[in-house]
Amino acid sequence: MLSRTADHLFWMSRYTERAENTARMLSVSYDTSMLPMRGEDATRVWQGVLSISELIPAYQSRYGEVTRDNVLFFMVADERNPASIVACLRAARENARAVRGALTTEIWETQNQTWLALRTQLSGGALGKDPGQLFEWVKYRSHLARGVALGTMLQDEAFNFVRMGTFLERADNTARLLDVRFHAVERDYHGVDFSRKAGQQLDFYHWSALLRSVSAFEVYRKVYRDVITPARVADLLVLRADMPRSLHACMREVVDNLKAVAHEGSQESQRNAGRLLADLQYGRIDEILDTGLHAYLTQFLDRVNLLGESIARDFLVPEL
Repeated sequence: MLSRTADHLFWMSRYTERAENTARMLSVSYDTSMLPMRGEDATRVWQGVLSISELIPAYQSRYGEVTRDNVLFFMVADERNPASIVACLRAARENARAVRGALTTEIWETQNQTWLALRTQLSGGALGKDPGQLFEWVKYRSHLARGVALGTMLQDEAFNFVRMGTFLERADNTARLLDVRFHAVERDYHGVDFSRKAGQQLDFYHWSALLRSVSAFEVYRKVYRDVITPARVADLLVLRADMPRSLHACMREVVDNLKAVAHEGSQESQRNAGRLLADLQYGRIDEILDTGLHAYLTQFLDRVNLLGESIARDFLVPEL
């Protein structure tokens, strides 16, 4: 496959997944902001949204004070913000348009219609009228894009790059979300024994909101059938291979699809991806928490970013 085609397919899927992840994060934050709370606590909710995407400096340079309405506009409709939903879906559509020949008609129409419908909704004031409904719509369109790709694409190299981009992006987002949400509670998580009663007395809604942001609340209830504890939340979202948005599940998909397109020059990428997956396959959550979840997730994010750069060097269009 031409590296330029692979590049467009890879980033089409990453931007689509990024738009969904942003919608998930905003949906939970918006619902949380509706609860009775002090002004500084409400501000902290929206600062967390910006922190996950490392956008606090960019936001403050344009808007200054952190408010709900400004953060929502910045993360949804501000085209100057490359991480906003509108920017991500535009980029996904442009990448799809560049490689229409490698896509089925259904995939192109899904991407194109999503972009056109989003513009219509935003111009009609959908963000101000009902943000929650808009976020659900973005999530639905992302689900539709993945389903159409799975159901209509020949499972060749093009398909592998679409899947690789999706799950590399998802792994990055889950790690960021988990890290920021754990540190939103004012505790030192380094070496804390979460199995003790003190860990179980943390705010139930905080942890349920985290689970809902990755569609894992019902899964948690099915797997653990008990009260929500931070240790089990971390275990579910880091090490569970059967949880679709866990780090383990995402890296397994990346490794499998990377193996399918491997060539002689991609051995280093395969090695890095394989080591990441092995750490998740054989890791234990008590050991991770004992050494510090923040340190573990920070290292994971660094390794995922390096893996993305390695994949780009081995397969995609090199940066000029």
